Amino acid sequence: MNLVNDLHKELGTAHNLPEFSSGDTIAVTYKIKEGDKERLQVFQGIVIQKRGGNNTPTETFTVRKMSGTVGVERIFPMASPLIEEVKVLKKGKVRRSRIFYQRERTGKSARIKEKKRF
Repeated sequence: MNLVNDLHKELGTAHNLPEFSSGDTIAVTYKIKEGDKERLQVFQGIVIQKRGGNNTPTETFTVRKMSGTVGVERIFPMASPLIEEVKVLKKGKVRRSRIFYQRERTGKSARIKEKKRF
């Protein structure tokens, strides 16, 4: 177990990402390597789950977006050096931590209410 703990400390924790949870709409800017070139791409969608422990290198989050009529999901590791920035666009009001029911929904039934800010 000491070896695992040492490895976790060596890998470090997730860099300074804003606080978000499932149901939030976020925009993740990440690096893509194509051959010897690098470019930045934005993936904007709804967080459908966060998984892993608190600030461990294995913590991940899944973002889902609709591209036309096809749903696209992408899993991002929190500690990934390829993530440039994460912007929280809307805070969603959901009652579950994993909102996989969004996969079957389209149109108006797929909307998520926004949290009221005080």
